[in-house]
Amino acid sequence: MAGDRMIARLRERWRRLWSRLRRRPPLLHIAGDEGVGPVVVLVHGIASSSLTFKNVVPLLEGDHRVISVDILGFGRSPAPADATYTIEEHVASLARTLRSLRLREPFVLVGHSLGSLIVARYAADNPGALSRLVLVSPPVYETPTDIGDRRVRSRVSAYLRAYEYLRTNKDFTLANAAVVARLMPIKGVFDLTERNWRPFVLSLENSIEHQTVVSDLARVRVPVQVVYGALDAFIAPGSLAVIEAMRHVTMHRVEAADHIIRKRTARVVAAACRT
Repeated sequence: MAGDRMIARLRERWRRLWSRLRRRPPLLHIAGDEGVGPVVVLVHGIASSSLTFKNVVPLLEGDHRVISVDILGFGRSPAPADATYTIEEHVASLARTLRSLRLREPFVLVGHSLGSLIVARYAADNPGALSRLVLVSPPVYETPTDIGDRRVRSRVSAYLRAYEYLRTNKDFTLANAAVVARLMPIKGVFDLTERNWRPFVLSLENSIEHQTVVSDLARVRVPVQVVYGALDAFIAPGSLAVIEAMRHVTMHRVEAADHIIRKRTARVVAAACRT
């Protein structure tokens, strides 16, 4: 009897595992599809939505087809109960969504914050799909033990400790998120509530704190444009040096700009899509 119960439990575990392996990645919500011309796809970051690119779309839609996508768990995209929000899951849903659009020509792919980590992996895995890659405010955090510069290692370690604190102190984080949301110049660009708490926590831990963006960018074969604000509080000083040294990467530092894509940064992003 005990042996039969053990066999039944093992079968059930295999059934669940096989079900997860067979489950197709959810299609993401297409929040906007504007204009006609070469395609630009916009992918926002954590605790946000396609409103991230509110200042970018008007600059491109006159001569481009601009597609805005909500990432897994955020905006109006699905938030599967069994999702763990790894880069692999985020990219799988993005890839299926882009395939559903049946884009015929290589396109420009733009990612902001966490979105930049997602699109970097997509670009690495789909070398023929893109004409260029644009990363906006990429939170590049190598594993501290892999960072040679002591000062950069210390800064990145501090950021990672702060993120761990945020995801393990729910009441504190949600209360402060509500205050920050009210102060945002673009309403809805920052959205962290009870509704998307789980996608936030797991995306933070599994995709930002444990990221692969440096090795992913090393595999990318199209030009990469990186746009970041000089006052971006989510970029550890010195952390971008590792990607700046890559031959196919061009850096664009926007003075007096922070993590939000305000009008000044939007102009640089739009230009990077056309360069």
